[in-house]
Amino acid sequence: MNWADNFRGAARGLSANKLRSALTVLGILIGVGAVIILVAVGNGSSQAVQNRIKSLGTNTITIINRGRFGRGPATGGTQSRAATITSSDVGKLEDPNQAPDIASVSPVVNASETAAFSGASTSVTVTGTVPAWLGAEDYQVEAGRQLTPADINSHARVVVIGQDLVSNLFQPGSNPIGSEISFGSSRFQVIGVLANKGSSGGQDLNNVALVPYTSAEDQLTGYTDNFTELIVQAKNASSVNNAEQEAAAILASANHTSIANLPFLIVNEGSLLATSQSTNQTFTVLLGAVAAISLLVGGIGIMNIMLVNVTERTREIGIRKAIGAPRSAILGQFLTEAVLLSLIGGLVGIIVGLVGTRFRIVGVHPVVATSSIFEAFAVAVAVGIFFGFYPASRAAALRPIEALRHE
Repeated sequence: MNWADNFRGAARGLSANKLRSALTVLGILIGVGAVIILVAVGNGSSQAVQNRIKSLGTNTITIINRGRFGRGPATGGTQSRAATITSSDVGKLEDPNQAPDIASVSPVVNASETAAFSGASTSVTVTGTVPAWLGAEDYQVEAGRQLTPADINSHARVVVIGQDLVSNLFQPGSNPIGSEISFGSSRFQVIGVLANKGSSGGQDLNNVALVPYTSAEDQLTGYTDNFTELIVQAKNASSVNNAEQEAAAILASANHTSIANLPFLIVNEGSLLATSQSTNQTFTVLLGAVAAISLLVGGIGIMNIMLVNVTERTREIGIRKAIGAPRSAILGQFLTEAVLLSLIGGLVGIIVGLVGTRFRIVGVHPVVATSSIFEAFAVAVAVGIFFGFYPASRAAALRPIEALRHE
């Protein structure tokens, strides 16, 4: 008896009990579909988190001034003293001899202000910085122009605004370029509009106003030669860690301390991304493992149904063996039935899984992993073989005389 005969016999056997076969297929279907959908949800969640981290900057390190270091005010011992990031520090970080892996350094001074124009107003954090900041933070200018070194040197009162300020201060369809908006008592001319950037971690990245840091110190914060933070961009992704070490060493030397006691918070976006990828990969694997449990349940269902089939068809098995059917023919037919159930369940499960990934799930847009489709289908077939083998071998092992006597 060849495989074609086995297939025809298996199809006839399964069609004799359509409802029972359908319910068995349903177990495999749910397992395969669940694996595809949950792995896609994990991938989608991972991709969303990585995109949020990438939106904060490309190959960047953020150095934040924490204010003071030491043991704090006391009657004795080491006193706390101010920790500063100065223009001198920026110059050292930009020196390719001292920091060969650093591509650009963007000093930042921030000021919380109320922006106003023609009777409309809104709150905004004004960022005083340099032209390199836009590239480091991955912003694009949609209209007008960006800041230039000439703006910095001349202390120009110009501003590049985000989409939130455009929508909150200006009429729809109007062109803000050339208009003057007020930050408190100071007026700045709009020279550019940033492209939409969305949000990250609850922070609206479109609610931004960029001015030359020299103008911010003149008009908003007062001159202190003390920056709120630095945005350091490495030359490429592979040199981010080296750039971090170079920046830390330079700042530690400037503040007469060690890297371990550096009075600044240093955030490496590359490390955040790597940690996120590792965490989300673990999360995705766990989701897939949970979904795979349903495949195991489906396999138990196949074994249960096949044992019932063997019991119900014991007399048929006895007749076939009595007229000369070999053990391998009986084994092949029942094993084919089990595999056929898992094949049908696997194929329909793939369709259900792919349809399910077309919808947002708990706010996440699933991203299908092609490997999960093949792996889920392969496991479904393996489950059919594994859980179908025992009932099939039990059927093949029946003695003809005992089978024929079965009622």
